[in-house]
Amino acid sequence: MGYQVKPDKRNVLLATGESYRSLSFQYRIHHSWISICVKQVLQSIGKRMLHIYLPQPSKEQMEANASDFNSLWNYPNCCASIDGKYIRIRCPSNAGSLYFNYKNFHSIVLLAVVDARYRFVAIDVGSYGREGDAGIFIKSNIRKQIATVNCFNLPPPRFIPGTNMQQPHVILGDLAFSLTTNIMKPYSPNQAKHDKTKAIYNYRHSRARTSKDAFGIMCQYFRIFYTPIAVAPEVADNIIVSTFILHNMFPKAKISCSNENANKVFFRILQKKVC
Repeated sequence: MGYQVKPDKRNVLLATGESYRSLSFQYRIHHSWISICVKQVLQSIGKRMLHIYLPQPSKEQMEANASDFNSLWNYPNCCASIDGKYIRIRCPSNAGSLYFNYKNFHSIVLLAVVDARYRFVAIDVGSYGREGDAGIFIKSNIRKQIATVNCFNLPPPRFIPGTNMQQPHVILGDLAFSLTTNIMKPYSPNQAKHDKTKAIYNYRHSRARTSKDAFGIMCQYFRIFYTPIAVAPEVADNIIVSTFILHNMFPKAKISCSNENANKVFFRILQKKVC
């Protein structure tokens, strides 16, 4: 075949969000060939790495998530948080109003389940922009797996630490989601306004919902989400799935330097002297 493009050049699209024609001027490669390379790389990432970095949640993973939520966010019996995000795209041909959302732009909706350390546990990608989070969740495989506890491997009900109340393990959502045995939502603003205990719970609930933070971190990694994605919806779905996989891969790909521990001790001593 013609040109050979290095993998780092193929992934510039995700990191910068530049168009194919802009990349063609940088690397002196025709934009049509860049589009082929990008599609091949996205398909390879999804095919070879999806089961590694987005596997089916195991019992050990859910137990660890519950422990992390309790220690990091002070929310016991919680395994994950769930939320949806509108990914802005260019209006596809002959799409009508399918992708047009209430925020007045065309988008693809993704639904994601996130753990306490901003890692994605499960995703649902490809819904039309005109649909809401609740409607997408109802018809998604994520809801079916959560409803069947053995599929999503949620731990059995346990006592809240320091109390004699036994509660099931839950996944935290916002007001758009329905309240079920394993989905917890906050109190309405009207209720929290007149009840201090409910307002405190809403604060704890909002603090433990790591999904919004995970979306923000992912957008900082991949600047393509700051501009409308000007590709076909099928390619946009592959882009979204690939970014989720790479987002989960980055923390595990960290390589510590030989003197990292020594540097941490030095900075701690320096901080004590300054204080």
